Amino acid sequence: MTEDDNTPASDAPSKASSRPPTAAIVIIGLLLVVAVVFVASSLRRPIPLTFYPLSAVNPQEVGERMVGPSIITMDARADGFVYFDFSSGSLVPSPPPLGWDLAFQRFTILANGGPDFPGRGGIIDLGPISLDSLTAVPTSGYAGNTPGREVSNEATARWYEYSWTSHILSPKPLVYAVRTADGRYAAFEVLSYYCPTAQAGCTTLRYRYQGAGGTVFDPAGPPLNADEGEDPVQ
Repeated sequence: MTEDDNTPASDAPSKASSRPPTAAIVIIGLLLVVAVVFVASSLRRPIPLTFYPLSAVNPQEVGERMVGPSIITMDARADGFVYFDFSSGSLVPSPPPLGWDLAFQRFTILANGGPDFPGRGGIIDLGPISLDSLTAVPTSGYAGNTPGREVSNEATARWYEYSWTSHILSPKPLVYAVRTADGRYAAFEVLSYYCPTAQAGCTTLRYRYQGAGGTVFDPAGPPLNADEGEDPVQ
């Protein structure tokens, strides 16, 4: 065999081994696309934070009437839960077992219902509808809380969008119906998750409450308290 005959055989392995695998090319391409998207997202104009003044503890029994839309803002940054009662339109420190309807701790929102909870409460996601034009809420389908190491409610588990670039929680444009601890009905939307100091953990709700106990909501109702009409701060 001549020297020329040996050349192709000896060169073939080195040429084949010098080519990068197709899978590696695909992975590198995907990583480049992800990097470009991430950088582009970080260069977008940041969304301004919206926050509302904190609400005082000011219970006022509303009786059997339609209430709202009204606004309530609670500081839920502490380790313990903060409680809200629709029938009095107020935060309620250290309430009795049936003296609260919603509980808040940072981004967690719970109803007074489910295993280990004394109330008949639950929450249902009604989707991206108008709270003001709501005329009725369902009679069934309300989710009680799910027990576990960290108790949660499936209806409100993802009420927010989270930005991995700005690390800001933004409320989804959703309306939630609530069955209260005593079996009455309300509806709310989340307006903000930020405190007047621009820190996370202060939840602002805009809500309506049917004190008469039925599921029918009037198109509009009277304001409940001074928090109604509070303007957001940006």
